[in-house]
Amino acid sequence: MTPRSPILDLPGAIPPPDGAVDSGVAWHWGDPFAEQRAAARKVAVVDRSHREVIAVPGEERLAWLHLVISQHVTGLADGAGTEALVLDSQGRVDAHMLLAHAGDTVWIDTERGAQASGARGGEVSLLEYFQQMVFWSKVEPRDATAERAVLSLVGPETPDLLERVGLPVPAGEYAVAPGADVVVRRMPWPGHDAADLLVPRAELVAWWTKLTDAGARPMGTFGFEALRVESGKPRLGVDTDEKTIPHEVNWVPSAAHVAKGCYRGQETVSKVHNVGRPPRRMLLLHLDGSAESLPDTGAAVRSGEKVVGRVGSVAQHHELGPIALALLKRSVGAGAELVAGESTQASVDPDSIPPDTPALGRVAAQGLRH
Repeated sequence: MTPRSPILDLPGAIPPPDGAVDSGVAWHWGDPFAEQRAAARKVAVVDRSHREVIAVPGEERLAWLHLVISQHVTGLADGAGTEALVLDSQGRVDAHMLLAHAGDTVWIDTERGAQASGARGGEVSLLEYFQQMVFWSKVEPRDATAERAVLSLVGPETPDLLERVGLPVPAGEYAVAPGADVVVRRMPWPGHDAADLLVPRAELVAWWTKLTDAGARPMGTFGFEALRVESGKPRLGVDTDEKTIPHEVNWVPSAAHVAKGCYRGQETVSKVHNVGRPPRRMLLLHLDGSAESLPDTGAAVRSGEKVVGRVGSVAQHHELGPIALALLKRSVGAGAELVAGESTQASVDPDSIPPDTPALGRVAAQGLRH
C-alpha cells in the first residue's frame, strides 16, 4: 500500500487521481494554475515526502560513492550537492538521485521504488544495490525514509522565505546548508530558484505549517511537474525508457561525468561524448490545446506515418498551455509537424533543442589528418 502523507489531511489538499505517479501526496490545493503563478512570481511549497531517502555515513563515503555512481564526488565538499545516476553495464540509466553532503553524511533522495541492476544479476532496490557494493569500504548506507522527508520551495522569493523561517540560504547551485533539524539544498530548477528541505519526517506537518504561515503558497505535484517540464528536466521512468542513456535527456554533465572512469557504464558515456552522438534527444513539445484529451506517457510521436519518438511527461502549464517532454529521433527538427498519441498535433519548442556534443575524439582524429 502506498504511504499517505499527513499533509494530505490538511484543509484544501486534493489527492491525485488513481494510478498517478505521485500518489500519496497532494495533487493540488484547489487552483493549480494560481499555484504555478505563485511559484513563478513569489514562492510556493510542495510536499514531496513520497521520495525515498538514503543516508550514506562513514569515513570513506565519498571515495566509495565515486565508484558506484556516475558523478565525480571525491571532492564533494561538506556543504555541496549534485545530481547523479546509477547506470547498467551498457550505460543505460537505472536510477537518478540528488545528493546533499552535510556533516558526516551524504543524503540521497530518489524516486520511490528506485531500482538498479544488481551486482549478482536481476533488479534490486537502489539501497540493496548500494549495500551489495560496499565490500570492505567504511560506509554504512541505510534507508532513511522514515527519518527525513523532502519539502520543496519554488520561486524567486525562496531565499527570503528561508530567512523568515530561520533557515540558512546556501549560495550557489546545489549548495547545501547542513543543520541539526533541516538540511537545505539550493536547486536551479524548477524555475530559476528553488530549494529542497530534508526535514525530520516526524515534524513534516509542523514544517509545512511554518513555511505556509511565513508566506509560501501550497502547491501540488500538478504545478511542480508543469514547472519541471517547462525547465526541461527529465524524470526517471516517465521521460526515460529501458534504452535511455544519459546524453539523450541532458544528464551530461549535470548527473554524469564524462572523464572520471571507474563506474559501471562509463565506457558508453565517454564514447558517445567523444566520438558519437546519442540516437535520440529529449525536446519540449507544445500540444494542441483544442484536443479533447492529451496523450499518455509512453504514447508514440509520429511524423506522417513514421514513429519518431515517445511521449514522456505531459503537463498543463499556466502560461504555455499543454506541454510535454518527448524522446525524439535526432532527425526531428524544430519545424517538424508531429502528432502525439492518437491525434494531438504537436510542435517542437526550438529553444529546447540542445547544442550538439562536439565529438571531441572525432575532431582530434580529423586534426591528425591535416
